[in-house]
Amino acid sequence: MRALLARELTLALRAGGGAAQGLVFFLIVVLLIPFGMGPEPEALSRVAPGTLWIAALLSCLMTLDRLFQTDFEDGSLDALALSPLPLEAITAIKALAHWLTTGLPLTIIAPLLALTLNLPSAAYPWLIASLAIGTPALSFLGAIGAALTLGLRRGGLLIGVLTLPLYIPTLIFGARTVTAAAEAQAPLPALALTAALTLAILALSPFATAAILRIQIR
Repeated sequence: MRALLARELTLALRAGGGAAQGLVFFLIVVLLIPFGMGPEPEALSRVAPGTLWIAALLSCLMTLDRLFQTDFEDGSLDALALSPLPLEAITAIKALAHWLTTGLPLTIIAPLLALTLNLPSAAYPWLIASLAIGTPALSFLGAIGAALTLGLRRGGLLIGVLTLPLYIPTLIFGARTVTAAAEAQAPLPALALTAALTLAILALSPFATAAILRIQIR
């Protein structure tokens, strides 16, 4: 398992691996918002939670097409399926590697970008907490979409179509956590719902992804 995780991290972090692509997209989207909306601090503050979460969601979505496709094309996926590791564990490790190279960097850099959107200081801890808890769900749900579109041309577009509806609950509760903190309300209920969604997704998605992969590589 450690060897597979190290392999996935190495492939993601090498040039062209896609890890930097999501981070750059996140930077561009957030930094362009003030130019499009104008410099009014109050207007930027209102849209900051939703903007940060939507940008993080789309950034995670951009790199999902590489999750299984490369291994499928070069035959590595067949070899992994025949390894002693259960296919459920393999899919979970791949989704974890995707989060470590995409979701985690976004979580770390989000507070810096929140400065450009005039997010109230009280909301910063909750922004970090909501992204740290919610973004793993994006990677694990995305693995299902990546498995469904395996081997298809222009699968990246189809992943978005299939996965975005599944992302909506996490987006709603994650953004609501930050909005509540910014408006001096109670953010903990929304954060608890985000955590509950993530735990359910982490528990179920590897089995769904593995079942789909077994059909795809049969």
